[in-house]
Amino acid sequence: MADSPVIPDERSRWRCAHCGNLTRFDVVRSSRVREFWHLDMAGQPTIDETEILVEVVESVTCRWCGAADRIEVVSRPEFGGPADEGPGDGGP
Repeated sequence: MADSPVIPDERSRWRCAHCGNLTRFDVVRSSRVREFWHLDMAGQPTIDETEILVEVVESVTCRWCGAADRIEVVSRPEFGGPADEGPGDGGP
């Protein structure tokens, strides 16, 4: 993958071009968020709201074969992409 992985949108998803995996990936991401914390009288917080200010996906690695340089973005099945889940994941 390039330095900044392409993030799938509503019409696409990730696929490992090495093993065919479509469903299991390790994703390393960093984010900067603004949260509204509501503390009870004992000081225990509950997060009532979260707003993502910045989010960066740093890497995507296939959980099955460990490939990090073969992850591609493909169309979802309803948009002409592959429907099979791949080996070992209950796919056809």
